[in-house]
Amino acid sequence: MQALSSTELFRRHLTELPVLFEEHSGLRTVILNRPSKLNSLTFEMVSEMFRKLQIYEDDHTVNLVILKGNGKAFCAGGDVIGITCTMLTGHWSFGASFFRKQLTLDHLIATYKKPLVCLINGVVMGGGAGISMHGSFRVVTENTVFAMPEASFGHFPDVGASYFLSKLPGYFGEYLGLTGARLDGPTMLACGLATHFVFSKDLPLLEQGLCSVDSSNTSEIVSVINKYAHKSNPKEEVLHKRLKIINKCFSRDTVEGILHSLETESLDNSAEKWIADAVKNMNFASPTGLKIFLRSIREGRGQTIEQCLAQEFTIFCNIMRRKITNDFYEGSRALLFDKDKKPQFDEHSGIHES
Repeated sequence: MQALSSTELFRRHLTELPVLFEEHSGLRTVILNRPSKLNSLTFEMVSEMFRKLQIYEDDHTVNLVILKGNGKAFCAGGDVIGITCTMLTGHWSFGASFFRKQLTLDHLIATYKKPLVCLINGVVMGGGAGISMHGSFRVVTENTVFAMPEASFGHFPDVGASYFLSKLPGYFGEYLGLTGARLDGPTMLACGLATHFVFSKDLPLLEQGLCSVDSSNTSEIVSVINKYAHKSNPKEEVLHKRLKIINKCFSRDTVEGILHSLETESLDNSAEKWIADAVKNMNFASPTGLKIFLRSIREGRGQTIEQCLAQEFTIFCNIMRRKITNDFYEGSRALLFDKDKKPQFDEHSGIHES
């Protein structure tokens, strides 16, 4: 067997790295590179991204940063299986260390001093939303699928969700966090989760155009993105129609009140499948996770990003320590390990929405 050259070995090493970093003039590109795992985030990835982004922020030769993912997904979230296994064989603090680093990265992105363009082509969930929804430019495509499904496996939407979801129109943020509903790219643009919609075939041209930007001037970057952005959005009318029902139901003070209101609407609007799906998803999810999220998003409307992240970290640690509930471990068992899809969630945790 012929020995591989040092060049070939180095090339293979690069392709196996979980995060790739590219430089082109004043542009830096961060590429999530675990396509077989839908680019789910590990401690190593989060740590290296944080380190590099700090360097780029302080480097006066860097004008802007692009964040994207290899393969069919942008990022499906944190590596929950790996993190849970580490905690079960070690200590809950391993999970806390990962989450602290994740939230530190999210905060860096939310407060980044240079333009950050997130190219969200494919699945974006959980931790993937944390590293993209806080970015200054959030470009989606026809392949984008967004969701915050944490409550379905015994947790609650975190990574700053109590901040960025609370900024959406009306009570749309409550709807997304409590039901885990999936959104496509046009709907993300219509509700404000995305800033631009670009067809995936035009992404290489967009990246090429951003390479020519010679400053951190926001208007220049917007001009380049707008050249490829699709302006008309038929989902705006659909969203406006749904918001009337969403605001009516999800403005209730309690999870039980919201669910009851949805069930009534489902009977009155049997043709609206999304309402029945919302009821189904909430009934499947962890009652504790739903109550925690409802309280966190309501409080998040009046909090800074720092306050939201700090509160989410405190809640996360209490969940991992099983001080509040065992639902996270039970949900992980039922959906990720045994895969019987029949989690036995705690119905009476003592958690209240206010």
